[in-house]
Order: sequence, then C-alpha cells, then structure tokens
Amino acid sequence: MTTYALEGKVALVTGGSRGIGRGIAERLGRDGAVVAVAYARDTAAADEVVEGIRRTGGTAFAIRAELGTHGDAAALWSAFDERITGHAPGGGVDIIVNNAGIGRSSDLTSLTEEDFDAVFAVNVRAPFFIVKEGLGRLRDGGRIINISSGAARIAMPEIIAYSATKGALDNFTLNLAKELGPRGITANSVAPGVVDTDVNAGWLRGNAEAEAHAASLAALGRVGQPDDIAGIVAFLASDDARWVTGRSIDATGGSGL
Repeated sequence: MTTYALEGKVALVTGGSRGIGRGIAERLGRDGAVVAVAYARDTAAADEVVEGIRRTGGTAFAIRAELGTHGDAAALWSAFDERITGHAPGGGVDIIVNNAGIGRSSDLTSLTEEDFDAVFAVNVRAPFFIVKEGLGRLRDGGRIINISSGAARIAMPEIIAYSATKGALDNFTLNLAKELGPRGITANSVAPGVVDTDVNAGWLRGNAEAEAHAASLAALGRVGQPDDIAGIVAFLASDDARWVTGRSIDATGGSGL
C-alpha cells in the first residue's frame, strides 16, 4: 500500500491557479494533501488545476478570493470554511502557502504611490492577515510557507518596491517561527529566482537571448521551473522538515553567488 508524505493533511495555496502556485498545488496534491486552490479571477484555470489533482487520485477544491483589499483574508477563510467540511471532516488546515503576489513595481523615480500601496497590499498585508485569521484553524505541528524572492537579497533598483515586499515577507516569516514554535508550527520562506511562468512569458519565452541571459544568472545554468520550487515547498511541508524553521530557502539555482 502506498504511503503519501502529506496524507491526512489539508493545504491552502494562494495564487494556486497558475505558475509557481499551480506547481505547488499539484505537488502537494500528489503527496496526499487535500488542497484548497485559492485564486483571484481565472476560474477556468483554477478548475483545471483542481481537475488535474483529482485525475491523479488527489483531492482538491477551488476558492475564489481576490487579495489586496481590507477584509480579503477574512473573505478567503470564510470561503475555505464553506468548502472544507465536504472534503476533510472536522475542517482546519495544516499547511498555509502564501504564494499569491504581484510584481507591480518600477524604479524609485517612476514608482507611484498607488502602485506602492498595491504591491504591499497583496505581497505583505494579505499574507500577514491570512496567517492571523488562520491561526485558529491551523493545527499544532502545522506549516507556514511564504513564497519570497531572490530579489530580497540581491539589489535590483528597477523593482525596488517588489523587492522590499519580499524582504518584509522574510522578516514576517522569522517572527512567525519564533512566535509559533511552541505549538510545533514551522514557518519558512522560499525564494525563487527567474522561473518560466506566465508572468515572465512576455520577455522570456521565444526569446533565445533573454533565456540565455536568465540561465546565465544561475550557477546551475538554466531557468527555473515551477516543479523546482514545488519540490522545496513539499519538503518544508513534510515531516522531514520538522526541525527547519525561521529560514529563507534560496531557490534561485545559485543566482548572485
């Protein structure tokens, strides 16, 4: 009989309908978790992820919750509560993956107040209150995994506000690890570099020069794939990572060494 690493666990993945979030949702589903795929707008894409998880024998459901406004976290958890009892009796959650984010940013002289507020609302405020509102649902021994960025440790003035949000997320992770450690809950962040997703498709895909440059940034000599990040998240979500907390795991393939 096959034993799955996350069997009996419930995971919430924000931004789970595409890119890195999709890869994470699919991997956690393959590892046996019941996966709540949270998404902002693209219902068809979210449904596709759910159906894909189900086709491989997993359990998943989609919840629509657009982030970036006051009350967004409460609305997300309300939607979660409505759906979870039909998939995992007793409710509750074991793994929270804060993956949703936006890259609306530019350099210091061009950045508007509106864009600054928007990127912080989605990338920092939403994860903060998702965790805060979710603590009563998060079981002891649970996992919080925040998707950060290599930009948090490498100076990139052209995306200064985005980079700042990821630095804030890493600090949030550190404090969560300290505060929630007595409950056996671990908190870690994962920091990808350039990953081949829809977000980067416009400048990366079909452009041999751009792809070669992106690959050259990594010591491992290629562009990252969603599965590369999902594998690290799956490890952090598993019992094998029970003694790892308060860390930012570099997932850039060795960029900026």
